[in-house]
Amino acid sequence: MIYEGIITTTNADGSAHVTPMGFRRRDDGLHVAPFRPSQTLDNLIARPHAAMNLVDDVRVIAGCLTGRRDWPVVAATGIPGWRLADCLTHLELAVTAHEDDAERPRFRLAVLGEYTHRAFRGFNRAQAAVLEAAILASRLDFIDADKLASEMAYLHIAVSKTAGENERTAWGWLVDAIAAHPRHGLDRARLAVA
Repeated sequence: MIYEGIITTTNADGSAHVTPMGFRRRDDGLHVAPFRPSQTLDNLIARPHAAMNLVDDVRVIAGCLTGRRDWPVVAATGIPGWRLADCLTHLELAVTAHEDDAERPRFRLAVLGEYTHRAFRGFNRAQAAVLEAAILASRLDFIDADKLASEMAYLHIAVSKTAGENERTAWGWLVDAIAAHPRHGLDRARLAVA
């Protein structure tokens, strides 16, 4: 099973790098495989600590994918580095193994601590739809235009029926980014959510 979270790593200047990241939970910790090239990959190699932040605010995911990476962070508790200031839970991690690969190097990370900050309030269809739209938006250079349009139209149903303000904002960012992509000319008006 692959989970979605927000990984925070530390840049060379000491600042936080915030980005969505799929991960697998294993008995020996978390496994991640960032694409090459990426700042997350460079940071994990140079500074082998990170935090995996579990969130229910899909604006963070959509924001990172649309150039909005300036999310508030605070110092992690037991590792050098950062965590999101507003997350449900964060896991503090240390790299224990790294397997190089031309496309997606793999990292095994030991969980050094897990900290819960607030309760999960329940599932929401619009949040799931925004997450799926964000994954589509991360693949714009190679996804088929008809498939993208069809899937976005289907996801729009859940957003239009169940979204709160955060989900509507995140959805709008993604629709704008997809519509602006040279290979995809989605109709913004058709996918708008009031």
